[in-house]
Amino acid sequence: MARRGPRGHILVKRTSRDIRTANRYGVLRQIIAHSPTSRQELAAATGLSLATIATLVGELLDLGMLTEVGFEDSAGGRPRGLVAVNASGGALIGVDIAETYVRVELFDLALGVLARADEDMRPGEIRPEQVVGHVASAVGSVVAQAGIEGARVLGVGVSVPGQVDREAGVSEYAPNWDWHDVPLLDLLAEHIAYPLYLDNPLRACAVAELWFGAARGRGDAVVVNLGTGVGAGLVLGGGLHRGVSNSAGEWGHTTLVLDGRPCHCGNHGCVETYVGAPGIMLNLRESSPDSTLLHPEDQTATINALARGVAAQDPVATKVVRDTARYLGASIADLVNLLNPEVVVLSSWVAATLGEPLLYEVREAVARHALRRPLASTEIVLSPIPTDPVCLGAATFALEGALSSVGLRPASGRTAAPRRASAAAKSRTAPSS
Repeated sequence: MARRGPRGHILVKRTSRDIRTANRYGVLRQIIAHSPTSRQELAAATGLSLATIATLVGELLDLGMLTEVGFEDSAGGRPRGLVAVNASGGALIGVDIAETYVRVELFDLALGVLARADEDMRPGEIRPEQVVGHVASAVGSVVAQAGIEGARVLGVGVSVPGQVDREAGVSEYAPNWDWHDVPLLDLLAEHIAYPLYLDNPLRACAVAELWFGAARGRGDAVVVNLGTGVGAGLVLGGGLHRGVSNSAGEWGHTTLVLDGRPCHCGNHGCVETYVGAPGIMLNLRESSPDSTLLHPEDQTATINALARGVAAQDPVATKVVRDTARYLGASIADLVNLLNPEVVVLSSWVAATLGEPLLYEVREAVARHALRRPLASTEIVLSPIPTDPVCLGAATFALEGALSSVGLRPASGRTAAPRRASAAAKSRTAPSS
């Protein structure tokens, strides 16, 4: 029975079907991480009863997502049957829509990358129909590259910056593009003939780290997403924290400097304006206006130039990265003091490009600002995920959606009902199955 919360948000009580979907998802996640495995090991790892595990494994076998792969000895008892992910049992697509590019990766069911496509977005290319065109083109490219049948694609997870209504498939607010209430999945469904699921990069990066990265096995983690925009994906109590309106993690729009730099969100002095890629470019411009490291219209080229400069011990590049790390470290110290996480992960393309020199300076800066006790329990690391963590996390949203839509009603409050393609899109773009 749905009811409304204090701010009008619809709150939905979890049903037995919701719990069943969550358990399916949790079991498959465990098998992907530790394949092959036995039912007994799954019960121990998940805390579910052996009878429940047997039922869930049976369902996943029937769906073709798992396969039996033999037996293992069990200390004198009957041999235990082993199950593994059936990697060829389906395909998942993850879409990373960023302010300067669209990246799409196609995965098998074991979440191994089978194909990738990248499309650059030119400055000012921000209208929804332009972004949708890039996504549709890249999705078509990865399906063609992989040579898979359309029926094998279980879904497409789409990550878009800013605040999203994942149930309605709407980009509610993307400040860097001035998007308000854009029905993104409806627009994509006109071109893409697969089920579609929407969220944002903060959640995508957090899930990727939780499944495969530095947050794996951790109860509390913060995944700091450093790109054009900035935010923090939150893992609390072993699970993804979304907040009441799926808006948790907008740390990039907390105030770092009173009356500081103007931000696209309308505020001044936001964290993002000092440590996002445009903010780093401004740090460079203020430090050395005539520096050859600065490429005024190209974020990627500027960040790459800074990384090369630091490696070559260029004093301007070294100062800019150190100054950026001072801002970033003070802001991360707030997260350490507030949330007391086991690990803080620096993720996304700016962190990957600046790498160890940025990490070193950030650790030094956090140590100057964080309280001693919470800091002593917190690691600060770079993301170890070799592929695009946003695409990987977005693919898991598609997997969750597929598990909720096969044989069960959509899991209200957990996974949005997929946005289905229009008949025109199916006739234009769907590969033959």
